[in-house]
Amino acid sequence: MPEQRSRAAPSRIRDRPTWLISRAYGRSHGLLNEGFAATGAGLRSYHYRLLAALAEWGPVGQADLGRSTSVDRSDVVTVLGELERRGLIERTVNPSNRRRNIVSITPAGSRQLRALDRVVDEIQDRVLAPLSPDERRQLTKLLRKLAEAG
Repeated sequence: MPEQRSRAAPSRIRDRPTWLISRAYGRSHGLLNEGFAATGAGLRSYHYRLLAALAEWGPVGQADLGRSTSVDRSDVVTVLGELERRGLIERTVNPSNRRRNIVSITPAGSRQLRALDRVVDEIQDRVLAPLSPDERRQLTKLLRKLAEAG
């Protein structure tokens, strides 16, 4: 068995943006999962996305909510059910199309969202700790540009 030289990635991938983005994602995703788990609320990042969207946009159709937050269509009903059982959202029948639901955040959901905001803010600081404030702003600007490109 060959001797292990280091834990660094092979040189042909070490500086490729796709590799670096994947590594950064893995680290940030892991930290977010740890942060959400530490709250003891049993919520995850997709719960946070849905609550954040509802707080910002107000009542919205269930299908639109799933699409706009990148929660898979097959999962959105289950995730909303979890939030509803916890009293964090309400679903009501859409009066203009009784086969569809309108989703809104409850006061308890707004309180939970503010608590999760503090967790997410802390994780942002941990993820970006190696960067200066200017580098953080530049990275965020560049990542937004990449995200919005497709």
